[in-house]
Amino acid sequence: MAHCVYNPIFAFVCSVCLIGLSKSYLSIPLKIYPGKYNVSSRGGLSVTRLVALAPDGKGLSLASDPSGQVNFMDMVGNLQGDSGRGYYIELLIGTPAQRLNILVDTGSSNFAVAAAPHLFITSYFNTALSSSFRSDGQSVAVRYTQGNWMGELGVDRISIPNGPNGTISVNIATILTSEGFFLPGINWQGILGLAYPMLSRPDSSVEPFFDSVVKQLAIPDVFSLQMCGTGISASSVVDPPGGSLIFGGAEPTLYRGQMWYTPIVEVWYYQVEVLKLEVGEQNLDLDCREYNMDKAIVDSGTTLLRLPVNVYNAVVDAITRSSLIQEFSSGFWDGTKLACWMRGDTPWRFFPKLSIYLRDTNTSESFRITILPQLYIQPIADVDGTLDCYRFGVSSSANGLVIGATVMEGFYVVFDRANRRLGFALSNCAVSGGVALSEIDGPFSAADVASDCSGRALKEPLLWVISYALMAVCAIILIILLLLLVLPCRRRGYSGEITDQSSLVRHRIK
Repeated sequence: MAHCVYNPIFAFVCSVCLIGLSKSYLSIPLKIYPGKYNVSSRGGLSVTRLVALAPDGKGLSLASDPSGQVNFMDMVGNLQGDSGRGYYIELLIGTPAQRLNILVDTGSSNFAVAAAPHLFITSYFNTALSSSFRSDGQSVAVRYTQGNWMGELGVDRISIPNGPNGTISVNIATILTSEGFFLPGINWQGILGLAYPMLSRPDSSVEPFFDSVVKQLAIPDVFSLQMCGTGISASSVVDPPGGSLIFGGAEPTLYRGQMWYTPIVEVWYYQVEVLKLEVGEQNLDLDCREYNMDKAIVDSGTTLLRLPVNVYNAVVDAITRSSLIQEFSSGFWDGTKLACWMRGDTPWRFFPKLSIYLRDTNTSESFRITILPQLYIQPIADVDGTLDCYRFGVSSSANGLVIGATVMEGFYVVFDRANRRLGFALSNCAVSGGVALSEIDGPFSAADVASDCSGRALKEPLLWVISYALMAVCAIILIILLLLLVLPCRRRGYSGEITDQSSLVRHRIK
């Protein structure tokens, strides 16, 4: 019987191929904390007017048609929820319409709804009851930083009760199974991915929801978000309006002061360029490419401010040095412990402000968005009626910097896709006890940082090309090695015999 020995070269090639395949995997950063938060309601807005972006996308103008598609005031207050449980909007899906709450996520691109019962949701989209639903039978799966789901693609009609007028046909992924995606305490049954087609699954040919809205309702390619869950506590009323998602432009009554714009670096996520971070007034003095390691994105579906490991460690060290609290537990910083104070004794005075510098559309300048401790030292719940407890709203990240709800709650954010830029202004609801919880300043010179801090990492289409090329090269090399392994065995063994070890090699090729 022939005996074929272990070949170390073959093992090395296999490991290289496996590494190449693993690098082509794309994870979408969605992180929802399953805590039970409440948010206090805002006073109603009495101003009524119809506004839309001008055709050139610059500034605002009165809409010419009073019966047009975008009455922004009708959309004010159309979001519910908070950063812990996610912000969601009500949609009507199918014929006859089924009413569902859908999580708003600017960090992914699929519109997906539960299409089967689940322990943590109270309702789901029953495709059998919709005469307009059409399934194409194609499987789809999306994995997020936390959780994943699998299902099938289809098409159906939807309308937005507090959104643009009209009914449109959109791609829908029907979620049939999931793990860690639906969580206890949530009040939504699906996810509304508002990013670009490049993130669509299974591929970019699946047109995202907002792209369909823009095309079919002929509204400007812009939307804006106000998230009002800041300062939530266990004593607040349950589930009042949590903010506003404005389709087609920006509503001026939702923000104050100047709108500052930063370019969208790459059209996949809403990727921006971070120039530096400050804790208090202390610059972290890191290479600006550290802040953009892998990418820096703005993502409403992520709860916390997530920072690359080196940046995160520098921020924690700086807060620890500047904090008035001595020997603060490390478990608080890594999210394994809460910090508690006697009821009524707030911790804000112990912590500094956090500032993020973004490159301005005038690339030689930057502007600074700042959040107060009330936004990143977040109330969770009281303990036995005598303590108020808080968590740290910043975490480390292995896949880039993510400006999540922790920061976004301080600002009114305009996703101006028409001009490939994001706008930031002070949110009218980021106020607690008469104190503004966010600041925005500029312009500042960007002469002291690199002309390109983003790193311009290889994005998915090129990564897939490289991955397939690597797979092809690996396959050729493996075939050659297989022949080198098998032919000597055949010469010394029985004609045509395939040994157990060579069978294993064949399975590896598969």
